[in-house]
Amino acid sequence: MTKPANRTLRLRLERVAVFLSIGLLMTACQLSDRILVNINGENDTELDQDELLDDLENLDEPLTIDSFLEDDPPEGLKIGAVMSYTGEFARTGQPMIEALPLLVDQVNACGGVNGNSVSLVVEDDQSQPQLVAPALDKLIQVDQVDVAVVGFVHSSSPEVLDNAVQNQIPVISPGTTSPAFTEWSSQGRFNGFWFRTSPSSTHQAAALARMAIDRRYRNVSLVVVDSEDGIRFEQAFISHFEKLGGTVLNQENPNRYDPQAQFFNAPALNAFYPFGGTPDAVIAAIDPQGGACLLRTAYDLGATGGTQLILANSFQPRSLVERVGVTFDGKHVLAGSMGTSPGASGLALDTFTNLWKQREGRSNPGVFVPHTWDAVALFVLAAQAAGSNDGAAIRDQLRLVANPPGVEVTNICTGLKLLESGQDIDFQGASGSVNLDENGDVVGSYDIWSVNDQGKVEVIHQLRLER
Repeated sequence: MTKPANRTLRLRLERVAVFLSIGLLMTACQLSDRILVNINGENDTELDQDELLDDLENLDEPLTIDSFLEDDPPEGLKIGAVMSYTGEFARTGQPMIEALPLLVDQVNACGGVNGNSVSLVVEDDQSQPQLVAPALDKLIQVDQVDVAVVGFVHSSSPEVLDNAVQNQIPVISPGTTSPAFTEWSSQGRFNGFWFRTSPSSTHQAAALARMAIDRRYRNVSLVVVDSEDGIRFEQAFISHFEKLGGTVLNQENPNRYDPQAQFFNAPALNAFYPFGGTPDAVIAAIDPQGGACLLRTAYDLGATGGTQLILANSFQPRSLVERVGVTFDGKHVLAGSMGTSPGASGLALDTFTNLWKQREGRSNPGVFVPHTWDAVALFVLAAQAAGSNDGAAIRDQLRLVANPPGVEVTNICTGLKLLESGQDIDFQGASGSVNLDENGDVVGSYDIWSVNDQGKVEVIHQLRLER
């Protein structure tokens, strides 16, 4: 059995042990005619010696442990989640966590999945990549979850998914954007158990290239974090930008910074004063901490004046504005800058946003929150389509409920009813159409935002990408 024996089964086994022990004890010593047995702290159970002997003699089959091993009663789908409730990414992670019970409650209110209620177990990774693996292992081994939603998986540690793959636990990530996972998935590393509802950062590179050209920034410089993901973004941006007629001035001398560095003078100056000429804009694909230091350094060195700054990030832009800080006269350093973040444009977005506002009292869920909603929705629908909570069965149904053909549905309860009646569906999510390709990837949309003089981040446009 893949699940621990439930309480009923444990009680049966304990009673078997009592019966067998009594039979042995009665041959070794004299016992009173009536015996009191306490099982698991329950009220004392009175066992009559003669009745026990009669029952044992009148059994149709020999008494063995297997005689008492009956199938467990059906259990509801158990969803595990590893999210950042505390630490550096708490501002992004906490709203993502809040979306989980929002959907689970709705599902249970309309009858659950396969006739049983859905349950949820959440672990905090404390915004530390090295804590994702033990949190996920705990959900799998101890909590015995059927599926897992993992907020962020760092590209430096894909092995955190190994235990899930070995135990056939499908994983959907609403916040992982590293293009490395596409490559690993195509190589069969995850055996089809990896999916995500947020698009790869290579799509963000394409969105930024289009945005820059649309705003007539044709000569740009580029600065990225010195990591595999940063370099992949750099290469993808250059490719898309040049196809659109743009020029990256520092293409021959890539400007990559160490996020753990103590000083950022050189990469800051090289970004705004590249050897290839004067840029119309600086494209910066940065991390939250080192990137904030780089931008602050550029301002302190007087390098930022007059040059448009365009940021690519997959975290809450508001947190970056706060990290970079204000000028000596109280103005925000990043005022006037622009950027892109994964956005949401699905047919179910309005319904989700209204529900979010009713429950949470806030109109804007934030980055990756609709993607989290969609991740849980896909698991619920796939389990219903499979008629089972088995991980492999759910994996095999995920693309079938996410992709056409089928009846387009935005309401989770409607989708469950259609599946129960044997119909195919094409779920349209809050983040987007969530059509999953052969690598478990989606193509989404991106919010284009700007920072006003008061430091407020305002979405001014949205770019939708297509395969």
